[in-house]
Amino acid sequence: MSRASDRPEGPGETHPLKENIVLLGALAANLGIAVAKFVASAISGSSSMLTEGVHSLVDSGNQILLLYGQHRAKRPADGLHPFGYGRELYFWAFVVAILIFAVGAGVSIYEGWLHIRDPEPLGDPRINYVVLAVAALLEGGSWAIAVKAFNAKRQGAGWWRAVRRSKDPAGFIVLFEDSAALLGLAIAALGVWTSHALGEPRIDGVASIAIGLILALVAVLLAREAKGLLIGESADPELVHGIWAAVERSPGVAAVNHVRTIHTSPDAVFVAVSADFEDGLAMGEAETVIEALETELKQRYPQLTSIYIRPEKAELALRQAPPTAARVG
Repeated sequence: MSRASDRPEGPGETHPLKENIVLLGALAANLGIAVAKFVASAISGSSSMLTEGVHSLVDSGNQILLLYGQHRAKRPADGLHPFGYGRELYFWAFVVAILIFAVGAGVSIYEGWLHIRDPEPLGDPRINYVVLAVAALLEGGSWAIAVKAFNAKRQGAGWWRAVRRSKDPAGFIVLFEDSAALLGLAIAALGVWTSHALGEPRIDGVASIAIGLILALVAVLLAREAKGLLIGESADPELVHGIWAAVERSPGVAAVNHVRTIHTSPDAVFVAVSADFEDGLAMGEAETVIEALETELKQRYPQLTSIYIRPEKAELALRQAPPTAARVG
């Protein structure tokens, strides 16, 4: 006897504009910045400004891909994908990481190497400083929006721990991109100023390579996180602990064998529970216990979109060590 409880999978029911405000803000900023940087590079001949233009253009493409991924992930479950399409967002997040590495970092490092090998005299740098200042303001605004949204979700956890635990790649990808962009702007400004101050245009090429290396590092970190989500990550230990405790204290349950979870989208979790029911419990009584348990779990944890509860003797089941407070803290 096993019971399953399902409801349509997909992200939470939030207003589309509110849900995408981080991505839309970053997209608007990056498109305008990219155009300004390319114009400034063409006038001044700055390699690091060209690199920054490519950086902003790649970021714009990334935000479009993430918006597309969010749209695709909202499709309802069907016969071919009974648990929905939520994890398609994770695929596009992985594509974004690859693009940052291949296009953003690759072009930046290559352009810097060309500028070191065949340096060109720099033109008037003033337009570069103006564009960099405007870009810093726009990127700073986008970064502030991303930080505010991420802070609302990390619930007091440390930054890196919150990134590792996050199941929504759109939020931390924009945060990483904007942080890298602000650091890149600082390096580009330093490269332009030092090149003119010392009369050595090759320094501008070195700045371009430095920006490329920063993008490569960000891409590797994002790819690592996106890969874990794409393969399938379990829910937060706190959620697993809560489910385990609810099943364990349920009348008629003698022991919990295991609680296994997997995210099928940022806001949707599949859970499979194996429990040993008391020997004297009749089949009809066990069904009543399971129904009550499903109702309790749904009310307490609305992100549980699919609940499977399987009665199984403890000696026949693959046991899992129960989570403890130390392990979920």
